[in-house]
Amino acid sequence: LVLDGAEGQADDLSRRLSDVAAVYDSVSAAADESRGRLGDISGILEELIQAAERERAEAAMQKTAVENIISVSAQHAKETNDVLDTVLSKILGDPIGQTFGKRATVKVFSLKEAGYRGYMAKVKLHDPTAVRLVLAGDKVGHQGETTSAAAKRTGAVLAVNGGGFAKGEDGLLYPMGITVVDGEIVSFYRTDLSFIGFNKQGNLVGGEITTREQIKELGIMHGATFVPTLLKDGKKVAIPSRYAGKREPRTMIGHFSNGDLLFIVIDGRQKGSSGVTLEEAQDKLLEFNVRDAYNLDGGGSSTFVYNNKVLNSPSDGKERKVVSNIVILP
Repeated sequence: LVLDGAEGQADDLSRRLSDVAAVYDSVSAAADESRGRLGDISGILEELIQAAERERAEAAMQKTAVENIISVSAQHAKETNDVLDTVLSKILGDPIGQTFGKRATVKVFSLKEAGYRGYMAKVKLHDPTAVRLVLAGDKVGHQGETTSAAAKRTGAVLAVNGGGFAKGEDGLLYPMGITVVDGEIVSFYRTDLSFIGFNKQGNLVGGEITTREQIKELGIMHGATFVPTLLKDGKKVAIPSRYAGKREPRTMIGHFSNGDLLFIVIDGRQKGSSGVTLEEAQDKLLEFNVRDAYNLDGGGSSTFVYNNKVLNSPSDGKERKVVSNIVILP
């Protein structure tokens, strides 16, 4: 009996040991599986780390490339500007006035060396809000305002007369065609005329505008109307026969090949200065490396104001009150 009891205990112990062995095998298998999964996870993490390192390296390369592009662009812009200044200096001599403002740099040249009595301003904008079109009395329908008064009122360093205008039955002056002030269209008719405007970036845009939607699409902030367009993409635009060959006082606007703006006023209808034809103006503008250019209101309206002084000699013998002026804030 004792022997039988011992054998029974041995069998029970054997079964328990088998159970323990089975559990051990199960745990060992689970551990092996876990180790395998950990290995897989470790491999995935390693791949992710390597991918992140590659992305950081690529980002660093891209940053360097962008910095190089910016550096090259800045150098190219400087070289282009230097070349343009050299070209202008050879034709016109040194500037007779310079203003280095926070919002704009203005260089003023006499056109005497180019064979005309008049002035040109080369303007580099640092802030697009520096260029504005201002209406007389800041409203549509007014008795008019001289260019020097507009410059003084707005604190402008430079001002020239703007778009065309007509007198209404009420005796007040009204802008011709399309006029935009601070992004708002204040007049819109006579779409057969050339529009001259500035967009949100301060770039000169213009030409044929026939719908209000175009004004919005182009992001026009300021603009006025007159005729004709002189240059487009560095090429002459045909002068309509009704304006061809006529020598008159002129106010012109455009931008150089580097994007800088230019404003020109040439005297006429007086002793010592008969004015300039639009065809002659086209040739001279191309010599100056001008890309796009437009004719603004001329005749007795043509006025060039710099540092609160009228530099040219308006053909009326005094300044004419006009409906709009283009000003540059320092």
